[in-house]
Amino acid sequence: MENTKKKVAVILGSDSDLPVMLGCLKTLVKYDIPYEIHIMSAHRTPEAAAVFSSTARAKGFGVIIAAAGKAAHLAGVIAAHTTLPVIAVPVKSSTLDGLDALLSSVQMPKGVPVATVAIDGADNAAILAAQILGVNDETLAEALAKSKADMEQEIMAKDAAIADKVADMLSQQK
Repeated sequence: MENTKKKVAVILGSDSDLPVMLGCLKTLVKYDIPYEIHIMSAHRTPEAAAVFSSTARAKGFGVIIAAAGKAAHLAGVIAAHTTLPVIAVPVKSSTLDGLDALLSSVQMPKGVPVATVAIDGADNAAILAAQILGVNDETLAEALAKSKADMEQEIMAKDAAIADKVADMLSQQK
C-alpha cells in the first residue's frame, strides 16, 4: 500500500466549538497527523463549506472532522459534497444538552453517511480519523496499536491495585 501522509480537516461551525475540539487537535498532534482547522457554517457559509469539501481530496485531505452544535448540519453538508470519510462531533451547546446535535448528525439519509462520535467526543473523532488513515499508513497503525496496549496495561495496573485501595478507603471510614 502507498504510504502517503494525508491531512485531516477540522471544521468548526463556530469559534465557540474550539474548547471542545482542543482534545481532537492534541490527539492529531500526538499521532503526528497534519491538519488544517477552519470555521464554516452549514447555514451562514454553505457555499464555502461545499467548495471546501468538494476540493478536499485534491488538496491532500484523507478525513474531514466537522464539529457543530444545535442543528448541527455542518457534517451533512460537507458529506454531501465529498467522498472522503466525514466524522461529526456533536457539540453540547444548547438547552437540549447536545442531543439535538447528536440526532442531526446520526440521522443522515441513505447515500450520505456521516460517522458520529459522542457528544463532545472530540478525542475519539481524532482517533477514528487516525484509524481511517492508518489503513494505508503502517507507522500510524503501529502507533495506534501501541496506544491500545498502553491503555490495557494502565487498566491492568489499576485492577491489581483496586483491592488495596478499597481496603484503605474502608479502613478510613471506621
